[in-house]
Amino acid sequence: MNRRLALISEHASPLATAGGVDAGGQNIAVAELAQHLAKLGYEIDIFTRWEHADVALLVHWKPNIRVIHLKAGPIECLPKEELLPHMPEFTDNFIAFVRCQDEPYQLIHAHFFMSALVAADARKVLHIPYVITFHALGKVRRISQGDSDKFPADRFAIEERVIREADHLVALCPQDRDDLITLYDADPEKVTIIPNGFNPYEFYAIDRTLARTLLKLDPDETIILQLGRIVPRKGIDNVVQAVSCLKKKYGIKTRLLVVGGESDCADPVTTPEIGRLQHLAEQEGIADRVTFVGRRDRNLLRYYYSAANVFVTTPWYEPFGITPLEAMACGTPVVGARVGGIQYTIVDGQTGLLVPPKAPDLLAEKLKLLIQHPRIAHALRARALRHVYREFTWLNVAHKTAALYEKLGVASPANRGTSVRGIEKSLRNPLPATQLSRTA
Repeated sequence: MNRRLALISEHASPLATAGGVDAGGQNIAVAELAQHLAKLGYEIDIFTRWEHADVALLVHWKPNIRVIHLKAGPIECLPKEELLPHMPEFTDNFIAFVRCQDEPYQLIHAHFFMSALVAADARKVLHIPYVITFHALGKVRRISQGDSDKFPADRFAIEERVIREADHLVALCPQDRDDLITLYDADPEKVTIIPNGFNPYEFYAIDRTLARTLLKLDPDETIILQLGRIVPRKGIDNVVQAVSCLKKKYGIKTRLLVVGGESDCADPVTTPEIGRLQHLAEQEGIADRVTFVGRRDRNLLRYYYSAANVFVTTPWYEPFGITPLEAMACGTPVVGARVGGIQYTIVDGQTGLLVPPKAPDLLAEKLKLLIQHPRIAHALRARALRHVYREFTWLNVAHKTAALYEKLGVASPANRGTSVRGIEKSLRNPLPATQLSRTA
């Protein structure tokens, strides 16, 4: 039986290295969702923009998953804010590819508004239903970022159109659902909340001393970790100022590790935001307490999470935020901004702590609490581990997504029932951190 799906992710390839300016949560989400849907029995083709001439147009990536690169503008990396004029070419090449296939796709799952535009225009020709996960909404982004938002104003009308025409919408969190309904007049019956997740075979707790030894970090320092894309909206300046406040107001010296960027070495030329943050650290008098690590492969990130005393993420705007889940899965207490999906994945005072964005003094207070009261940090850690294993594994996300597909008429995969029983058992009995310290 045909269980073929087309996932469109025009700027966020599953093959890209996460951590760059345009390579972050969406890349990870598309890659993980596709892999777990394939394990349930679907055949997946992921369509993304062709950016590198030395990359094959069709890549057999994983079992039952192909990545198809479609030409859309020059074959080079472009900021996603400049891609909209090239979407008609992307659409034409998508339609041409689909017409050459022996079997049609049962459904298109579009990721981001430009992918949704491709799906909507292709539907007029191919008559394939589509669902959308936006990952970020233009109107919310404009509210939070103002003039620093460089997307064209056409984005708003496109989002309004595709929301009206889509067969269904996937919201990543309750705030995302509310924004779709209140800002875009989306039909509440067409919106289902399905979050992003984490992979427990990739992120799990490792002994802190071991992790620090492997990373050549001081075993005795109090380490605060910031990990992810190095762009202004992530609010890393807020974390730098909080670390400064810890030192000046409370006399607490900590080491801030900043992991991410466009290169393996922290380079302010390739990642200008690093230069701005380095200057801020100098102004605050803590340049010697802030270490910019650079980009790291995902198979190393669990060691950084496990090495830290606290993980911090305080963006101005975050549609979901995968890094807090990864940190919690590694047994690291988390302090996050009370925005978007972060306030959904972190239960304040239970699985982590929440603070307003752009409030370094309040962030410093929360960090002081966790540093000076290890029992509180340990309690948050234990509850967070149970929370993420119960609610946010990618397998759980894939099952919720498959249920939505079935609701829209896509055939149920043959091994879905067995997988459901397996995941229900694992959710009733989540593995403790001590059983997760293994090599993935």
